[in-house]
Amino acid sequence: MVRWDGQRREAGEGMMEWDSLWFNGHAATMAPGGILRDAVVAVKDGRIAWIGAARDRPAGRAAEEHDLGGRWVTPGLIDCHTHLVFGGNRAREFEMRLEGATYEEIARAGGGIASTVAATRAADEESLIASAAVRLQPLLAEGVTVVEVKSGYGLDLATERRMLRAARALGERFPVTVRTTGLAAHALPPEFAGRADDYIALVCDGMLPTLAAEGLLDAVDAFCERIAFSPEQTARVFDTARRLGLPVKLHADQLSDGGGAALAARYSALSADHVEHTSEEGTRAMAMAGTVAVLLPGAFYMLRETKLPPIELFRRHGVPMAVSTDCNPGTSPAVSLLLMLNMACTLFRLTPQEALAGVTSNAALALGMAATHGTLEPGKAADLAVWDVGDPAELCYWLGANPCAAVVRGGRLVKSLQG
Repeated sequence: MVRWDGQRREAGEGMMEWDSLWFNGHAATMAPGGILRDAVVAVKDGRIAWIGAARDRPAGRAAEEHDLGGRWVTPGLIDCHTHLVFGGNRAREFEMRLEGATYEEIARAGGGIASTVAATRAADEESLIASAAVRLQPLLAEGVTVVEVKSGYGLDLATERRMLRAARALGERFPVTVRTTGLAAHALPPEFAGRADDYIALVCDGMLPTLAAEGLLDAVDAFCERIAFSPEQTARVFDTARRLGLPVKLHADQLSDGGGAALAARYSALSADHVEHTSEEGTRAMAMAGTVAVLLPGAFYMLRETKLPPIELFRRHGVPMAVSTDCNPGTSPAVSLLLMLNMACTLFRLTPQEALAGVTSNAALALGMAATHGTLEPGKAADLAVWDVGDPAELCYWLGANPCAAVVRGGRLVKSLQG
């Protein structure tokens, strides 16, 4: 245990008692006030009890005190859009795209999501947990403390349930908070070919109510696109979510402007994700609804897309922008959120500050967790990432480097501080 060697105050009545104290570093709080030089973070019962400049530290003592050695501290990172649980992989489709096949051509030929559905249906729960853990661990090493995991590769009740149970298990076995999202309306399963309305009826009348009753859902998502489900079918899914008391998210306007962002906003969706083709009308609707735009540069890069998300419209209308890996087997096999920060800056022209907000404060908004996560403020979860960098902008600058020196989740050190 390293002792606090800064200015002390005499013990006496009213002295604070903390579980841990983090000092001799700088904090990018991602909250109003932004940067704190020579910062101190005090933790009690898994939450931030006090944060501020060392000169203002109230009298108190802590069971553990940690010297940050001049490093930077940010909130724990949040990966707010992943498909982390799935069977198999789609490396062959990657080759096909390089040979000229489009995403739609692969999907219509029975590849794409359908091939992952077959592999996922064939996998048992422990296999799904084990393979997802391999993808999760690099994210944890980069300071991720919250991850959203979607279903959507089962497309039947048994496999959707198995995927969601596997996702919940990750949160029990690893030091990460997992939010689960039901994405049964991801694609049309082969047994429902030509009967999309019948499948949506099954999703709405059978799958979602059952999964919600079993406590496996934190939110509901859908894929609203010409190769997936229409706005009318998506609205039926969202109406069901509303009846179940669940918030919604939407894969929106990825391949075309189908009005997905505006539809999401109509249902006060937490987020509209991808949004490359979102119109100004859709952007205004998102702004009014408080819907977050989740940018997924990994998929943009892998698909070699050329249509950029309307970043300037999002800025002009005040739409919060989050950034995520979209970790999935087909279009974004990404297991580095730090790499996504760089891509968000280089491909989408976000500023480093915007990109970092995209994996902290705005990512928390996209999951409905802003009251407890995403910024370093008193009362919020003591999820901290400690960085060996001279400036927070370096988190967006380095390619292939991981400067994460330590991770604290709920006040507990889960990746040890070295040096």
